[in-house]
Amino acid sequence: MYVLTLLRTNFVFSRVKLTLKLCHLNLQNLIKKTPTYIPRTKHNLSRHKISQAALNVLYQLHKSGYQAFLVGGGVRDVLLGRTPKDFDIVTNALPEQIKNSFNSCRLIGRRFVLAHVRFNREIIEVATFRATHVDGKGEGRIENGQIIRDNVYGSTVDNDAGRRDFTINAIYYNISDFSLIDYANGIEDLKARIIKLIGDPVLRYKEDPVRMLRAIRFAAKLEFTIAPETAKPIPKLAGLLANIPPARLFEEVLKLFLSGHAVKSFKLLCQYGLFQQLFPKTAACLENPISLKLIEQVMFDTDERIKNDKPVTPAFLLAALLWPPLLCQLPDKPVKGVNLQEKLIEISQRLLARNAQQRVAIPRRITVPMQEIWLLQLRLTRQNKVKKKNLKLLEHSQFRAGYDFLLLRSKAGENQVTKYADWWTDLLADRNVVAPVKRFRRRKKIK
Repeated sequence: MYVLTLLRTNFVFSRVKLTLKLCHLNLQNLIKKTPTYIPRTKHNLSRHKISQAALNVLYQLHKSGYQAFLVGGGVRDVLLGRTPKDFDIVTNALPEQIKNSFNSCRLIGRRFVLAHVRFNREIIEVATFRATHVDGKGEGRIENGQIIRDNVYGSTVDNDAGRRDFTINAIYYNISDFSLIDYANGIEDLKARIIKLIGDPVLRYKEDPVRMLRAIRFAAKLEFTIAPETAKPIPKLAGLLANIPPARLFEEVLKLFLSGHAVKSFKLLCQYGLFQQLFPKTAACLENPISLKLIEQVMFDTDERIKNDKPVTPAFLLAALLWPPLLCQLPDKPVKGVNLQEKLIEISQRLLARNAQQRVAIPRRITVPMQEIWLLQLRLTRQNKVKKKNLKLLEHSQFRAGYDFLLLRSKAGENQVTKYADWWTDLLADRNVVAPVKRFRRRKKIK
């Protein structure tokens, strides 16, 4: 028995090692041995378009004798004429060396060790060059090829380029001479508006299944097309998202839907079979046209609010995303002996329980207001004959979110709530209505 176990272990290790070697060779073939160098006079990435904090980090690392490059979304967005949200820097300095170079710096991460350098309120992320190690030293993988720890450091920017995910993210800005270095034809793909993975798509997705979500996000955000060879494996590999920590998927969901391109992201997620991996219970309800309309409407409204610089909240969006599976479990009509409020609380708790929504872990700070929005749907569709009690509801901390959610349901085609939505709209439009002011009892003085 011991011998069989040992043989099986050796076989698995050999298979993983072979996969690593194939991946390493594949990446090396995709990365140019002689990259394209673009001098400052031939590109539009000016230092005036880079944050002063990022420049300070680049200059300090260069002054300390290290190589330092701007890379990733910051470079990509400037070249596209967009305003970057953040700037990422890579260097040949090790994490501890980076930390010792700055007064305000802390190291974070287990899967990737990163340095966060703070300048006032701005945080610049600095990473050591990565490399692909054929022996897997410093690298942790599970049997299906997914990387769970990736601290294989490279000594040159050439090593790092092979570990980038997409070609458009493998363009480096060199602070020493202000040139661009393009290792994977990223400039050409930017011009062609194509999202293309570096290396074998199947192997790269297995290394990190979140790359499938990133491909969708970049395609939606930049209005690019996913290259056929990059898109083809996604539906078959979508199930690999089950191996990703639910907390990480929650962060990815926020990036997909709260960045101003939710409509396009939702459409692409459904097209490639990824939405059902994130929200399986909701996906099962999308054959109902009202449920589908509600999700599409909340995505559209979210994009419009962001476009008009209005605030958006994860709780409202997620309340809408999980409303269809909650609603289908609620009784259509009042049932004798059944307290609807208690029933809704029971269903919502079951729906939000960690073991029920394994794919996306929604933190408590979000689930509490979500449940309040849902509970308000019962109160908003039960007008009280006493006007003061209706006005009292205006004091509720989630009233506005609950009211907006009622309007959303009406827009989606839940006709039974339309009259209530109109009633509350008329009430709020009445100039004579003033929301009651909360009165607080004065504390008694302790003698």
